[in-house]
Amino acid sequence: MSDSQVEGAASTSGLGSGKRRWTELLAGRVKRQMCGPGTEQKLQESAVHLLRRHLNLNDLLLEVEGAPRKMLCLNQLIDPEACTNLSSSLIGSALRDQASRLGVPVAVLSSRLVASSITQICVSDGEPSHRVLLSAEQRKKLSSLLEVAQYLLAHSMFSRFSLCQELWEVQGSLLLEVVWQLHIQNVVSFQELLESHADTQATVAWLFRNLCLLCEEMEASPYNDIASAMLSDLVQMFVLRGFQKNSDLRRNVEPEQMGQLAFVVLQRMLIFALEALAAGMQDGSPQHKVVKCWFGVFCGHTYDRMISTDSPKRFFSHTLTQVLTHKPVLRVSDAVQMQKEWSFAKTHPLLTGLYRRLFTMLSPEELVGHLQEVLETHEVNWQHVLSCMSTLVICLPEAQQLVKDWVARLLARAFENCDLDSMVTAFLVVRQAALEGPSVFPSYADWFQASFGSSRGSHCCSKKTLVFLFKFLSDLVPFEAPRYMQAHILHPPLVPSKYRSLLTDYVTLAKTRLADLKVSLENMGLYEDLSSARDVTEPHSQAHQDVEKAIAVFEHTGRIPSAVMEASIFRRPYYTAHFLPALLTPRVLPKTPDPRAALIESLRRADKIPLSLYSAYCQACSTAEEKKPESAAPGMKVEAVCAEGPLGPLAAALRELRAAMTDPTQYDVVAARVAVVSERLGAALGRAEEDGSSGGSQIQLSVLTPGLEQQEREVADLLLTCFCQNLIVASSFASPDRQGPWASRLVTAMCGRRLLPVVLTRLCQLLRHQGPSLSASHVLGLAALVVHLAESRSVLPEVRVGLPAPAEGLSVAEFFSSLLTFRTSETSLFCLKFCTAVISYSLCKYSSLSRDTLCSCLSPALVKKFQFIILRLFPEARDPLCPEDTADPPWRPLCRPSADWQQAALCLWKQRTFQELLKEKEFHLTYRDWLRLELEIQPEVDCLSDTERWDFQQWAIHEYFLPKPSAAGGCDGDLQVACAVLVDVLIDFRQSSRSHNYSENSDLVLSGCPGNRDIFSRLQEMAAGLEQGPGAPRSCSPPQGHFLFGVFRRRLQALASGWDVAARLQRQRELLVYKWILLGLPPSIVVGHPQAGRPAAPDCTEFFHLVNSELGLLSACSQSGDPSLTADLVLTACQTECPLVLTSALLWWPRLEPELRSRWRRCLQGPLPQELQRLWEAQRFGRSCLLPDTTSPAPGPAWLSAAALYFEIQRAGKDRVKSQLERLGCQGEELLVFLFFFSLMGLLSSHLTPHGRPRQAVDTPKALDICAEILGCLEKRRVSWLVLFQLTETGGGLGHVLLRLAPDQYVRLLPFAFYSLLSYFDEDALTREDAFLRVAVDMYLKLIRLFVAGETSALSTVASRSRERRGQGDPVGLITEARRLLLRSIPRCPKESFSNVAEVTRRRPLWRVCRRANESAVDTALPLRGQPGCAALAPWPLTCWAVVASFPVPRPQVSGGCTRLSTVGFLQLLATSEDCDPDVRAALLSRQQAGPDADLYREPRLF
Repeated sequence: MSDSQVEGAASTSGLGSGKRRWTELLAGRVKRQMCGPGTEQKLQESAVHLLRRHLNLNDLLLEVEGAPRKMLCLNQLIDPEACTNLSSSLIGSALRDQASRLGVPVAVLSSRLVASSITQICVSDGEPSHRVLLSAEQRKKLSSLLEVAQYLLAHSMFSRFSLCQELWEVQGSLLLEVVWQLHIQNVVSFQELLESHADTQATVAWLFRNLCLLCEEMEASPYNDIASAMLSDLVQMFVLRGFQKNSDLRRNVEPEQMGQLAFVVLQRMLIFALEALAAGMQDGSPQHKVVKCWFGVFCGHTYDRMISTDSPKRFFSHTLTQVLTHKPVLRVSDAVQMQKEWSFAKTHPLLTGLYRRLFTMLSPEELVGHLQEVLETHEVNWQHVLSCMSTLVICLPEAQQLVKDWVARLLARAFENCDLDSMVTAFLVVRQAALEGPSVFPSYADWFQASFGSSRGSHCCSKKTLVFLFKFLSDLVPFEAPRYMQAHILHPPLVPSKYRSLLTDYVTLAKTRLADLKVSLENMGLYEDLSSARDVTEPHSQAHQDVEKAIAVFEHTGRIPSAVMEASIFRRPYYTAHFLPALLTPRVLPKTPDPRAALIESLRRADKIPLSLYSAYCQACSTAEEKKPESAAPGMKVEAVCAEGPLGPLAAALRELRAAMTDPTQYDVVAARVAVVSERLGAALGRAEEDGSSGGSQIQLSVLTPGLEQQEREVADLLLTCFCQNLIVASSFASPDRQGPWASRLVTAMCGRRLLPVVLTRLCQLLRHQGPSLSASHVLGLAALVVHLAESRSVLPEVRVGLPAPAEGLSVAEFFSSLLTFRTSETSLFCLKFCTAVISYSLCKYSSLSRDTLCSCLSPALVKKFQFIILRLFPEARDPLCPEDTADPPWRPLCRPSADWQQAALCLWKQRTFQELLKEKEFHLTYRDWLRLELEIQPEVDCLSDTERWDFQQWAIHEYFLPKPSAAGGCDGDLQVACAVLVDVLIDFRQSSRSHNYSENSDLVLSGCPGNRDIFSRLQEMAAGLEQGPGAPRSCSPPQGHFLFGVFRRRLQALASGWDVAARLQRQRELLVYKWILLGLPPSIVVGHPQAGRPAAPDCTEFFHLVNSELGLLSACSQSGDPSLTADLVLTACQTECPLVLTSALLWWPRLEPELRSRWRRCLQGPLPQELQRLWEAQRFGRSCLLPDTTSPAPGPAWLSAAALYFEIQRAGKDRVKSQLERLGCQGEELLVFLFFFSLMGLLSSHLTPHGRPRQAVDTPKALDICAEILGCLEKRRVSWLVLFQLTETGGGLGHVLLRLAPDQYVRLLPFAFYSLLSYFDEDALTREDAFLRVAVDMYLKLIRLFVAGETSALSTVASRSRERRGQGDPVGLITEARRLLLRSIPRCPKESFSNVAEVTRRRPLWRVCRRANESAVDTALPLRGQPGCAALAPWPLTCWAVVASFPVPRPQVSGGCTRLSTVGFLQLLATSEDCDPDVRAALLSRQQAGPDADLYREPRLF
């Protein structure tokens, strides 16, 4: 204090005008006081008080030092530059002297000096009310001051208590960092400072305010490390003191004070954070910053130094309890209504982050137990409890089973004691866990059915428990979502029959509530799953999803889905009001019908689409076709909008997941990010993803033509691209085994019922159809994805890929292996890359696991393919491996931009772990496996040359697999075994190649398929080696027969027995392959290999057995005493029992005769038997008939000669037919009738055989001309031929033979052939025959029946394929012409012709069907009446419409302004309410009753 100040103070005090020093005044004061007990102590206290109130410490040292010394002031104590030359000892000495002069303790004086210096530092940069951190300049000054304080403290010249008192006096200016610096510099600890303040509430308020400021400044502060250290130290102290069991505080302080203070501060911070979350704070706001920072203190590393104590665990448990019980204002009814909004993805990320951090200190068992305890003993905040439950099952997979067990115990307790609280808890917990999807917890519908759908449920104990259950469910009805009531209704609890009324009452109540909510069970989607608890989808929205699912099922099965058929009957309102409109959405129809069009056509034929709706759909599609150019641009805009809409949040969630991958140890963070991705996936796909487990069903895919909707493809591409990028990023800083669980968690999110088929379909497109074009990063990423999907194959459904797949479904691992093919050099190299990547990733990812676990994660088929391709492409891989080849799996080199895939594959091949793995039996590349893979190779596009391929196959067979033991997949050195396996695999390959690997070519099985040519050559070489080698006599011993027939016999015995079409076709295909193999092998295989040393006849036993049992008639001629007689007897029997054998022999006689004569003469030394000679004579007769001058006599029977003549006519053509037929004598009449029959069969064959087939002898015009020429000859000779259309099996007439010469289909199609020749009929001659009208009417009605039954569709289909045949196979036009013929002929026929017509017209099977048709079809037909050409249809009934709709017939065609009568229109023309065609019927009746009617001679008014 200065002299002037002192003087001023004195003058104002009225102490006189004399100037006296402060010491004199003080001394005088002392002299005037009386000495007494305690006087000295009181004096010191007064002095200290006076110093605190009025002392200017800034001038104190100046006054003490005097003029000769350097100036020393308070500023110099806190200024590092000013006090550079001042030592702490000098400052201490000065303070000691001054304290002595003043008579006060030096500790008090120094504490006051330090406190004042601290205050000056805090306010030097402005008002500190909104700061807790020092600036850099302030931090330097404080450091200098603390050095002095530490010296004073070390020399007992400093009072901590006094400093605390002084600091609390200026707490408004005190910065939190200063307190922390005092603590870490051991000047004053936190505990001492906090305990020194008597007002605990004020202390708590100060701490709370500064902690909030510290959390707020943390993120933006440049001194983040200092702030983090401050917060960590404070929290550690609070936790240690607030949650310790035994107090270890200082003795002079109440033991509970510090603990209580710490507890209250932590409690207040948590409450502030929870209330801020409940208030809905904005991101980036001060409150958000505080909450985010405070929740961050729950990270485990904050408590690393406290690991030896239980305080952190008690703190975390208490915090969890406080969160769960914070403001329990929500009722159970509120929780039932709102819990769908509390799922993991919808909960605030800060709150789920707090849960995850709290979980780190507690085991899953402790967490579940803690939840149970809190729910039993506290009123809880249901929002926090249920969001915590979601986080628990998402982030801790181990807790999922614990939750299930807990729920089971809750249900048992609830039914045992009728405990409503336990029941409520169980249902809320289950519903909340089910919200997180099938990969986490079973769906609610599945759980409800499993818990209450059987007699094992606890509810079945008594009537009391049943009443309790239904009372509880009834109480839920006003509050719960419709989805749950639907699940209860469709999967009701099992109830004994005597208590059935309880269930019916509940169902009635639930249905009433659903009706109030305007939710109908009838309007539920066909494929809608009850497992999700999301909002009910609108019917029209669900209908579009049902349509897509139905189309997918129809595409793979070829049949209308059963769900659609059931809905059309039992759920008619939804089917007609929602499903059909969604299916019949107008569009531009594709040129080739797609699956949607095929499904629509099938439903139309099945009369499941109202004709009015179908007509409107066709009209709208026609309009869309006209507006197609205008609608192209908007489609692109829609695509862009879709990409920007739901995919934006999904892409953001995937980016957040990639950011979380930087710390592989944070499992909970990755799980949280994946949960968000899963929720965004549901929005991107247009429906919730929590739609039940994907297990328990099969996925239908089309391998040859995989297809996806635009939205599905975009989602799949985004997911796969993200996975590939994440893998490359993760592999850049860690090997697969240290990358954490991100990959498996993301793959789990892909395994939902809705998403998994999309992902698998896209992978099919990429791996099978676009594999060679994929980049290296894509190959690596997709390989890792395949590994993780295969890892989860036990919980994934099987995959069915239609025709290309086996009858049973494939596991996911087998499915991916089936996508890799070796047909071309490009696909082979891609398979090498992909297999290398998959195996390398697996070996690195699971390197620390056991051998069994590693084997379970790898696909055996894929490992075999890798062995196959590396042995095939790299000759050095065929050499034995050196013992030192112990390279590591080449995963890390593959991630480099300049990766050498071939080198990496060889490195993997030499890797010791991989070679050890190949010793496992399931990974053995067997000889059979090698053959199957080698057969896939197409030699034309193989990466090996012909020579290289031959070398490889020779090495593989003779050096690798032949000497290998059978236990390792070899042949034990037995060449016969090698041949037998090759034949077996070859047959399997040829049987499967037609439907699997190649196009639908009906000649494929006979003509061979790419890839098998070289392997069959190896079989020929090996078969020759068996005969010529030293082991041949031993290998082909007579008792066993040839190995080839043993293979055939074994396979035939394994085939399904029976006479159904499928079994017969399978057997025929098998036999075709056998014949193909036999024709390609040496003849000695058929006749056997004679034993050396003794001559013997060729052994044909095995061949004869195959022929006799599978390929034809009994061949016993060579074993009888009279071979010629035996042959004659057999062939004579064939004339009546199997004439088709003789006609077949005639057809192939030019090639059969030379071989037959040679063999007969060589074996039997005689002429041909008489019946064989007859065949030769018939063939000679047929040839001579076409020669200009000579004609041989026709041998009997006549049909045999006619067959021979017809085969020759087929080869000759019509130019030489007419003149030669005239030369036939009287014997030619019967022969001409048979010849006409064969020509009719030829005509039908030309219609049924595709154009251009090599076996087609003549085309349709030529066959028609041949029939016309023969018909002309018959009519010219007045030979009746109508008998051919009245054939029957009874008696011994023509029918007994001719009906056995033609297939049943040809016989049924005779009406078509009859009216195909209509233009060649001589109507005048025919009408004079009594049988004509009967035959014509019979053929007419049969033709209509064929048409209605759809059998004429094959004729029209074949005709439509050929331009020159169009119109020739049109059944509608043919029926129209036939009707005209009848209407013209009926008036002209004699009355005798009508004697038996009544019997024909009474046949009414078609009209009985038509009469039952849907009468509503009339409305659909009305628009047709205004079209040109349909005027005559108006008065006729339309009862045939529904019948027509069920058959695949062509639609009306418009050409040249004339409308050809449509199928439906024509059947309108024919149908009546009682009988057949009205005009035909009226003509017949009027002719029978009233004689000729001139009006009937007019042309019928058809159009």
